[in-house]
Amino acid sequence: MTAAIRSHPRALVAYYSRSGNTRRVAEVIAAELGADLEPITDGTDRRGFLGYLRAARDAIRGHGTAIGEPVHDPAAYDLVVVGTPVWASAVTPAIRTYLARHAGRLPDAALFLTHGGTGRERVFSQMTTLCGRFPLGAFALREEELRGGWEPQARAFARDLLATTGRRHRVAEVASAV
Repeated sequence: MTAAIRSHPRALVAYYSRSGNTRRVAEVIAAELGADLEPITDGTDRRGFLGYLRAARDAIRGHGTAIGEPVHDPAAYDLVVVGTPVWASAVTPAIRTYLARHAGRLPDAALFLTHGGTGRERVFSQMTTLCGRFPLGAFALREEELRGGWEPQARAFARDLLATTGRRHRVAEVASAV
C-alpha cells in the first residue's frame, strides 16, 4: 500500500489582535507555514480608552468573552499556532475563550505573543494550561521589536515548527500506511 505524504503538515494560525500588531505577526507566520488564518473576534467592544480599561480588567480577572464562531476546526489540522497580545500580564479574554473551547481537541500546538515588556512567561504558562498540552514552540516579540526587523525572527520560528511537525507528520503518515 502506498501512502501519499504531504510535504508540509496542515497548519492553522489562530490569533486575536486589538491593535493590529499580533495580526501582522500572524500573517508572516502563516505565510511561512502555508497555513490558514483564523482571526478570533471579540464580542466585547475594546476600542478606545474605555475599551482598553475593560480589556485590562477582564484579562486580570481571567474572564473569557463571547467570540465569533471560528471558520476553521483546529482538530482538522496537524499544527495550530495561537497568538495573542499580552494584556496586564495576562492572556486576552478572546484567546482564553478560544483555547478553553478547543482544549483537548488541539493537535500539535505552538504559541506566540506580542507584549510591551512584561508578562511574557505568565501568559505562555496560561496558554499552555489552557491548551492542555505542552507547545512545540513559543515565540514572543516586544513592542519595540515590532517597529522593524522582526520578520526574519517570525519566519525562523515558523520554519522550526515546520521542521519539527513535518518530521512527526511524515512518520505518522508512513506508519499509518503500513
